[in-house]
Amino acid sequence: MATDIKDTAHAVDAAAVMRLLPARPRLLALGEPTHGEDTLLGLRNELFRQLVEEEGYRTIAVESDCMMGLVVDDYVTSGTGSLDEAMEHGFSHGWGTSAANRELVRWMRAYNVRAENDGRPPSERLRFAGFDGPLEITHAASPRQALTALHGYLSTRVDAGLLPCTADTLDRLLGADDRWTDPAAMMDPAQCVGQSAEAGQLRLLADDLVALLDAQTPHLITATPRDDWHRARLYGRTATGLLRYHYWMADTSPARMTRLCALRDLMMAHNLLAVAGRGLALVHAHNSHLQREKSTMQMWEGPVEWWSAGALVSAQLGKEYAFVATALGTIRHQGVDAPPPDTVEGLLYALPDDRFIIDAPRLTTALGDTRPAPRVSPWFGYAPLDPAHLAGIDGIVFVKDVSQS
Repeated sequence: MATDIKDTAHAVDAAAVMRLLPARPRLLALGEPTHGEDTLLGLRNELFRQLVEEEGYRTIAVESDCMMGLVVDDYVTSGTGSLDEAMEHGFSHGWGTSAANRELVRWMRAYNVRAENDGRPPSERLRFAGFDGPLEITHAASPRQALTALHGYLSTRVDAGLLPCTADTLDRLLGADDRWTDPAAMMDPAQCVGQSAEAGQLRLLADDLVALLDAQTPHLITATPRDDWHRARLYGRTATGLLRYHYWMADTSPARMTRLCALRDLMMAHNLLAVAGRGLALVHAHNSHLQREKSTMQMWEGPVEWWSAGALVSAQLGKEYAFVATALGTIRHQGVDAPPPDTVEGLLYALPDDRFIIDAPRLTTALGDTRPAPRVSPWFGYAPLDPAHLAGIDGIVFVKDVSQS
């Protein structure tokens, strides 16, 4: 069996990834089993470069705040601000400090400068997108930024009589932002303002603003740059998604955390479908957000299970969505040592190469009736590959050893 598995392993490059797939996918999702390791992010960067230069991909979408990501997109497309400002203000979760993320942004800007100098059209320039909501596990952002940006876009482009409210009304209903972002609200629903009378009015107004944006589309896409309209749609998705999320943060039922996890991935899925509508993109996030199966997590309120963003997007895009999971052998600086030989990671760890990509369906065939044991992680920050998910994976990138960043 080891020989059969070895025969499916190839060097990690764009050509090897494409050979695994029946057609070039609109969204190529590359998952990772842990966050913040530059070894894995550097591999992502190299694969993206190859996809750009060899396969025509033009966008990278990462698991980071979709509103903050606009700062990075402005920098790489037009040089707005500086690289330091893009890294400081364009990433959530603290990921702007990553050397690999910085190199990605630097390279994208340099590529676009070359494209501009060569006279290539804007459609050939690289784009950056965050596709996570403005959310953390501890709290959610105020809907102020997204709501006021959407209102501002519409107020300068459509008849004032069509607007459902004024900017002052939004400001009054929103109140102080720290009411929305109070970390106590995640642990105590009674501290959340999401089911207040003001929040209820904001949900109705946000829905009306999005409806107005949709109803005025023929005018808006001809009167202003198409990019401005795409951003307005992002504002609308984010405003309605955040208001929905805050509403259910105030829920006291046993389904509260399950619903919140599902709503976060639903926001991710909506953003990814918008990215897919604009061309070929590499998507990078945790395996659990990109897999086709349900995601599971042990929370302080008990176990939760929900459909991942990848499952939702795959259901709509079919073969235009592909999922390549990353698995790994060791993260010794986090106490993750060599995997047991009866796990998927253990079987791959026994192969000679340090990193390779493997055909997941062929691996399943090679395993036959053998059922690998699930690997158990000694560190909460690493999620091993679930052998029960092999059938829903198109390929596996294996990294034998992850060195400390």
